Amino acid sequence: MTVSTHSPEPGIAVVSVDAPPVNALSVKGWFALASAVTDAGRDPATHVVVLRAEGRGFNAGVDIKEIQRDPGYGALIGANEGCAAAFSAVYDCAVPVIAAVQGFCLGGGVGLVGNADIVVASEDATFGLPEVDRGALGAATHLARLVPQHLMRALYYTASTITADQLHHHGSVYAVVPREELDETALGVARQIAAKDPRVIRAAKQAINGIDVQPVHRSYRFEQGFTFELNLAGVSDGARQEFLDGKGK
Repeated sequence: MTVSTHSPEPGIAVVSVDAPPVNALSVKGWFALASAVTDAGRDPATHVVVLRAEGRGFNAGVDIKEIQRDPGYGALIGANEGCAAAFSAVYDCAVPVIAAVQGFCLGGGVGLVGNADIVVASEDATFGLPEVDRGALGAATHLARLVPQHLMRALYYTASTITADQLHHHGSVYAVVPREELDETALGVARQIAAKDPRVIRAAKQAINGIDVQPVHRSYRFEQGFTFELNLAGVSDGARQEFLDGKGK
């Protein structure tokens, strides 16, 4: 698993995730992603960050196998803390973050995208939270930033997915393009931002976060509390194992 950062053009930092086969991130992976995004934003040469992934899907959430291998709760706690760190890194990044999404965007992927400033997606991109089928909760905070309240609830309770075109209709996805045009489209938006005065852009990021109506950090941690309750009650372990055994949805 690798998280790499490069600057293809002045002012633009591209953070790429590559965790075969499906970009389900380990505890270390989530923290590595958090560090990469934060470091990119702190670099005075960076005016905008593009967050992207290799492979057939953007992100499949946490590494359930890692959690199941742990006889205690260390991996579970680590995954939750790592997700919180990565989601916060995107939201609190000193410059705007553009998420470029292809294929599936599930669980933690929705957390990243929901906290991004701008989302561009390929035509085959789908977004969803399978948490209730895994005996867990979380990232409703971020899904609520992508769709209206009642649709969020329906998607959450049913663990259904929604397409990039549908999110474009709701205004949360800025552009939907063929997959082969995804990276260039994200860079095109990034160029527009990178051309602005970085002092103004950095101030604008702080100002927009400051007037946000949703306390994203607190609300996500509130959700996580119920995940821990379900684990302590023994509900989650069975649901995760059913998924790994191929019996889950």
